[in-house]
Amino acid sequence: MDLKSTLLVVAGSVCSFKLLNTILRFLPTPEQALNKSWRWRNISTSLAHSSLSGAWAVLCFYLQPQLLEDLISRHSLLSHSLVAVSTGYFIHDFLDVALNRPCKQSWEVLLHHSAVLSCFGLALTSRLYVGYSVVSLLIEINSAFLHIRQLLLLSGRRNRTDTTTPRPSVTYSVTSWLTLATMFVFRVCTVGWMTRWLVAHSEHMPRFVLTMGATGLSLISIMNVVLLYRLIRADFISNTHNTSGDL
Repeated sequence: MDLKSTLLVVAGSVCSFKLLNTILRFLPTPEQALNKSWRWRNISTSLAHSSLSGAWAVLCFYLQPQLLEDLISRHSLLSHSLVAVSTGYFIHDFLDVALNRPCKQSWEVLLHHSAVLSCFGLALTSRLYVGYSVVSLLIEINSAFLHIRQLLLLSGRRNRTDTTTPRPSVTYSVTSWLTLATMFVFRVCTVGWMTRWLVAHSEHMPRFVLTMGATGLSLISIMNVVLLYRLIRADFISNTHNTSGDL
C-alpha cells in the first residue's frame, strides 16, 4: 500500500473501533459491571482487537512463512494491512483511556501504546520492519485471554454460586490456566525471541531504530513480569487462602 492508502486504513480502523465501542453502549451489560460500564466497553473492544490481530498474525506467517526469513524488508499486503489496522486500534484506545481514566491509573497503558505507535508508525511509513511488527502482534493471543478473564471478573463470574465456600468457577479456572499458558508461550517466549533477533541484527539497523526497538522491548518485558506476577498472585497464590484478586 502507498502512504495515502495506509493512512486511510488506519483512519478506517480508528473509526471502526470507535463505532464498536459506541455500539456496546446499547448492548446489555452484566449487572455487576454497571458501575464500571466504561471499563466493560473498553475491555470488550480490546478483546475484539486481540482476537482479530492475533489470528491475523498467525495467518500472515501461515500464508507467507518467508516473512520469518527477512523481518526487515519483506512484507505483504496482508501483513502491512494488519499493522495499519492495529495502529488504528492503538490510536483509538490511547484516546479512549486518556479521556476517560485518571493519569495515575492509566500511565502504564499510555506509555505502552506510545511505544507501540512509534514502532508501528515507523514500519508503516518506511515499509520496513513490518514482519517484526507482525511477530509482536502474536502477543495479542495472550491478551485475548487476559481480556476474557477481566470480563469474567467484572461480571462477577469468578466464583461458583452453588457453594458457601468461595471457589473459582470452572469457566474462570480454565480461562486462568489458558491465560497463564499463553502468557509463557506468546509473551515470554515471543519477547525473548524478538530480543535475540534484535541483538543478532543490530549491526544492520540504524541507531535510532535500534534504540526504539530496545526501548519498546524493555518496556514490554517489564510489563510482562508485572502481569505474570499479578496473575499468579491473584489466581494461584490467593486461591490457596480462599481470597479473591484482580489483575
